[in-house]
Amino acid sequence: MRYLAPFLAIALTLTACAKKQETQQQAERQVQTYSVEDFYKTNDFFGGSFSPDKSKILLSSNLSGIFNVVSMPVAGGTPTSLTHSTTNSVFSLGYFPDDERFAYRSDQGGNELSHIYVQNPDSTVKDLTPGKNLRADFIGWANDDKSFFIQTNERDPKFFDFYEYAADGYGRQMIYKNTEGYDFGAISPDKRYIALAKNNTTSDTDIFLYDRQTKQTTHITPHQGSVINNAQDFTPDGTALIYLSDEGREFASLRKYDLAAGSKSAILEPQWDIAGAGYSKHGKYLLVTINEDAKLVSHVYDPATMQEVAMPGLPPGLVRGMRLSRDETMYAFYNSDGSTPDDLWVGQMGQAPHRVTDGLNPAIERADLVVPQVTRFKSYDGVEVPGVLYKPHQASANAKAPALVLVHGGPGGEATVGFSPLVQSLVNHGYVVFDINNRGSSGYGKTFFQMDDRKHGEADLGDVVASKAMLTATGYVDSTKIGIVGGSYGGYMTLAALTLQPDAFQVGVDLFGISNWVRTLESIPPYWESFRQALYAEMGDPKTDGERLHRISPLFNADKIKVPLMVLQGANDPRVIKVESDEIVAAAQKNGVPVEYVIFPDEGHGFLKKANEIEGTGKILTFLDKYLKAAGPKTASS
Repeated sequence: MRYLAPFLAIALTLTACAKKQETQQQAERQVQTYSVEDFYKTNDFFGGSFSPDKSKILLSSNLSGIFNVVSMPVAGGTPTSLTHSTTNSVFSLGYFPDDERFAYRSDQGGNELSHIYVQNPDSTVKDLTPGKNLRADFIGWANDDKSFFIQTNERDPKFFDFYEYAADGYGRQMIYKNTEGYDFGAISPDKRYIALAKNNTTSDTDIFLYDRQTKQTTHITPHQGSVINNAQDFTPDGTALIYLSDEGREFASLRKYDLAAGSKSAILEPQWDIAGAGYSKHGKYLLVTINEDAKLVSHVYDPATMQEVAMPGLPPGLVRGMRLSRDETMYAFYNSDGSTPDDLWVGQMGQAPHRVTDGLNPAIERADLVVPQVTRFKSYDGVEVPGVLYKPHQASANAKAPALVLVHGGPGGEATVGFSPLVQSLVNHGYVVFDINNRGSSGYGKTFFQMDDRKHGEADLGDVVASKAMLTATGYVDSTKIGIVGGSYGGYMTLAALTLQPDAFQVGVDLFGISNWVRTLESIPPYWESFRQALYAEMGDPKTDGERLHRISPLFNADKIKVPLMVLQGANDPRVIKVESDEIVAAAQKNGVPVEYVIFPDEGHGFLKKANEIEGTGKILTFLDKYLKAAGPKTASS
């Protein structure tokens, strides 16, 4: 097959300074190996809402073993747990503007039917979106801070209506009845205009502007071909909408639509995709996130001049997730070099920040962890494919290591530089990990993103198989011991590799991956209705494209599985339902190959509880040690 052709011009970009640093580290000390539990004794923090007096910042954290809401003093110190769930994960949405009430969301066992709650300072809680079988999402605060917005699908399971809630008393009114399948984009400061998004395909979206006074809806992004348009925010004076668009260029830029004139203009056009943008509370700053070669980086601009604002004393590594206090005098962000958890930093505008969290388990030496490197290789047809490479300190030409190709979710997701306890534990135990951005991944331009449309399990799988040659060319990977692992769509790619390219990999680890595309596309959750046709346009409509979907579905090719397979699944997963894993496991077992199946009854699409993550990662490591690392030399196609 074409994927087995010789590979030419395989390029690996590892910097000389990284090699020198690694050599010095190895010469000075022996790398310590840690248990899986050690890696999950790290703590995750995300979010960041300043309290009204700016003395605290509200976060989500899994300090307790499950995500709950905590407050952290901005000066640093010990976090205070504000919610105490032991069953369902709780995620912070932020403090109220004038008091220490806060909003949070939570679902039931990972079923994604989240509700929005308010917790009072006395710890009493109110569910703002009661009812069964509904999903609610927090949209944001009104400009006057007297109300906030929530969307729910309580009226129609397929569509989300938009509601305005009073901050005092929580009385609500519907501000938009959604009968067309739009998604929310932004709302103007005076609440007159609502920007709406329409997904035509995964690479073609439109913005519509709804005028609450005239009740008219205007299409503001007519275009030819496939163009991404995403509303971001209204200007503080309400005269314009800023939005992202890749019309006429390869990458998404930031643009402005003048409401009165109907004219458009460019604001910022970097040579990478802009991932998001929004104004600070009073409009003094414009915060922009740019996806810079698998690294999401925060930038702060003066919107009047579009000159980048100097931020003195920022730490080395990535600065992302920037947010400002409501009075625009303080800022907070997350920082990591990819080897350690994201830590929160806080500072006064114009002054150097200080770190307020330390998520790494103190028993782990930072020098034992691995800073990932973005690298590229030429695939089977000459297309350059990027990814994030993790090289164990102990791997060398004289001590070749087993390797794993890690495939992200999606389709259309992206491998980015960031901390993963799973990845770092595998690398610490001697596995090279290549987190691949195969064609179809986001972040590398519209052409690359569309390269796998209606070619899933074929064109993109070819990249995954081709990466084996790159790994071998490093000189420190054992070419006879390369496996594949992935979650969600990456789980599908794992199963596709074992069924459609059965000689390519020595083992496969599938985390909640699709095995039957026909069934999955027919059973997507009702609240995905606005995205259904876009997904069908990319993957195929099961009613009209059933033959191809059948051909690329691992379940119908399961008799080809010839290597050990491990499957992990959340019982409450609403996206990749449990039967997807049940059936591929049963089918693989008929082949007489080793098959291990791990089910978590209290998880959904992805695992959030530390105890489950420890169990799952521990079993993955044991499985790989037995069937990949300890396995004798094998002949494998490359």
